[in-house]
Amino acid sequence: MKTLEVDLGNRSYPIHIGTQLIEQAALFEPYLKASTVFIVSNTTVAPLYAQTLSNTLQQLGKVVHVIALPDGESYKDWQHLQLIFDELLAHGADRQTMIIALGGGVVGDMAGFAAASFMRGIRFIQVPTTLLAQVDSSVGGKTGINHPLGKNMIGAFHQPVAVIADLHTLRTLPARELSAGLAEVIKHGAIADAEFLNWIEANTKALLACDTDAMAYAVLRSCEIKSAVVSADERESGIRATLNFGHTFGHAIESGLGYGEWLHGEAVGCGMVMGADLSCRLGYITRSEADRLKHIVQSMRLPTQAPQLGAPRYMELMQVDKKTEAGQIRYILLEKIGKAQMKQVPDAAVIETLTATGAA
Repeated sequence: MKTLEVDLGNRSYPIHIGTQLIEQAALFEPYLKASTVFIVSNTTVAPLYAQTLSNTLQQLGKVVHVIALPDGESYKDWQHLQLIFDELLAHGADRQTMIIALGGGVVGDMAGFAAASFMRGIRFIQVPTTLLAQVDSSVGGKTGINHPLGKNMIGAFHQPVAVIADLHTLRTLPARELSAGLAEVIKHGAIADAEFLNWIEANTKALLACDTDAMAYAVLRSCEIKSAVVSADERESGIRATLNFGHTFGHAIESGLGYGEWLHGEAVGCGMVMGADLSCRLGYITRSEADRLKHIVQSMRLPTQAPQLGAPRYMELMQVDKKTEAGQIRYILLEKIGKAQMKQVPDAAVIETLTATGAA
């Protein structure tokens, strides 16, 4: 097992990465002060791992309740968030109660937001079971739900007390979900570590085969990059915004098609291709560098052609973005491979990119 630290002063927490971690009672014990634990999962993951985790917690004498939400981005809303609150209240949860998020990004975001909101804040642990959640969404304390007009527009920063990433859970991941997670792995190389991107490019087959050693390094290096950024800028006032490379375009794709039509990682993968094209048009990277990133995204079986929603619709959707200030959309661009920056961009250049990538 490898352990990293997200350095946030008295709210610092570890990221544990290893195999068969959900079976290790001693790993969970330091974080569990309450007698009652609520595992928030979904109808896909709960049948696979909820009983194993429940058995582990029961070894510590805990009373365990499992809440299985419907599976999918389309259920990341107020109505289904209420299901968590209903169960917490029905079983007498209090301020010492612990929530454990067992699942992918949707489960982690919703369980975290429930923890941030219930009795104005209770503690929770992230146990991510998808690659995307292990390398990205479980780290950093972003929690929330979607609104019909914008993705992740309702939520809170609420850090977990620990992240426990069990690599064995990736073995049951469908190929499409694995590829979606690899989009966020690629992103970390593109924005922060050119050598890591080289490694990703050289290990495409191993990553797509979910090779244990390759996954262990991909998760570890991604978490190292993300934890360093979060430690430096928890509330996304500066450098943390660069973690959104590909997300402005990607969120527009998700909202425009309807949540769940494309997986988040698929939209981000295509969004990175669009972001690289825009970076090239503005003179930051070369066309060959933009094409290289497109090839890497494509090699991970991710879409690189944007859905044709039309330029006006994309511009409208991208206005509903957390990086927008005073009506001006700010884009994350590649200054070079391995370094990103946030810039305001002329609409004309954006429209050229939308046209070139099939979106317009």
